[in-house]
Order: sequence, then C-alpha cells, then structure tokens
Amino acid sequence: MAWPRFESSVGSALPLTRNGDLTQRRQDHRDRRGAQGNTDAVSYNLAADCPLLSGAPVSEFRVLVVCTGNLYRSPLAECLLRHRLGEPGHAIRLSSAGTRAVPGEPMAAAVEHFLLTRGAAPARTGSNRLTKNLVEGSDLVLGAATEHREAAVRLSPVEALSRAFTLCEFVRLMRAEDALGVVDPAARFAALVRGAAARRGAAGAHTADDVEDPLGLPPRQARECLARIDDAVERIAAAVRGG
Repeated sequence: MAWPRFESSVGSALPLTRNGDLTQRRQDHRDRRGAQGNTDAVSYNLAADCPLLSGAPVSEFRVLVVCTGNLYRSPLAECLLRHRLGEPGHAIRLSSAGTRAVPGEPMAAAVEHFLLTRGAAPARTGSNRLTKNLVEGSDLVLGAATEHREAAVRLSPVEALSRAFTLCEFVRLMRAEDALGVVDPAARFAALVRGAAARRGAAGAHTADDVEDPLGLPPRQARECLARIDDAVERIAAAVRGG
C-alpha cells in the first residue's frame, strides 16, 4: 500500500491534478449559496461532486496545526505526524502556524531534541503567523488548545467551523470505523474529519482537551506536554494508516 507524500512548505502547494481544484469547488459552492440566500455555515454538503468529501481517492489533503508562537506545540505535532505517516503516496500536506508567531523563528531546542529521540526529523522552514488564507487552504485545522481552534474559526467561520478541532478533541471524537473500507490515506483522513465533526455536538466540549504551553514550565511538566502531543499524533496516524 502506498502512503502519503508530505511537503511542509506553506506557500508552495501543488495544484490538484486527479480530481480538480478543491479550492475552486468550495468557492463555487459559496457563490451558489450566496445566490440562494443560504447563510447556514454548516448545512450544505459537497459530497455529491467533491471526492474529498465522498471517500473517493483524492490528490491532496491539507492539515494545519496551530498554537501560539509556532515554536513548541504546533511544529512538534507537524513533524511527528509527518514522521508517523511514513512513506510517499497520495499527498497529505502538513504545515503549522501560530496566532502570535514572529515569522521565520526556529522551533524550540527542546522540541528538536524531543523529535530526535523519537527518530523524527525536525525539518521545517521557520515559524508562520496564522492567516485567513492558511485556514481556508486547509482541510483540517488542529489547535493545541481551544483558543487556537477559535482563532481559526474567527478568521474563516464558513470554512473552518466544521473542520477545526483541538488536537486532543479530534483524537477523542474520531473513530477508525469512520474510514472503514477506504484505502486512500488522504480520503481516510477526510472520512475521519467528517465523523469527528458529526460527533462533536453530542459529545460536547472538554477543557481537558487543551495542551498547555510548555514555554516557561518546569522541565518535567514541559516534557509531559510534549509527550501528550506525541500520544495524540500517534493515535491520529494509526487511524489514517488503517489496517
């Protein structure tokens, strides 16, 4: 089985080649909803003509991880997820950003060390500031804490409302059976997002889903935060890999 191909550069996304331009499809649906006077952000369904939402193979699935400074939590999750998902295949694009990030800053040394102990490469181009374009260009937004999910939703309510979660919330709500029978890894990821979104209303919010910022914490507590992200990422990667 071929596994996802990963690219971390935020600004160099390749166009969709197998199933068309997903971004344009979203815009077309927004235009149609506007013409029909439909302002319900979560009532429409693109599954009828969008392979990403129907379980069919897709060319690209984009995941954005968000924290505050884009120095600890989000780059750790980005790099670990890339490492855990493994060999090339259909494209799963991974990136990260911070709500108050200073662009171009390297990840924290403690995160680099943690990644190396897990056999993962601490490779990325530097910190990025969270923007509306990044949110709207992502198929899944994972915040380290509730404030980061909310920041993404504020930037783009229509696009982010049903596909932005905290990292631990997504782990709590997803079920491997949501992708039962789906082989394509990117399509499996999309199926997991659909299932988690459908389950969220019934499950309710949990403040315990937030991962504390390791910055300024005593070393033991900081390591616990990083280990919690590591565990959450492993659960997501296992569900995406399947079988």
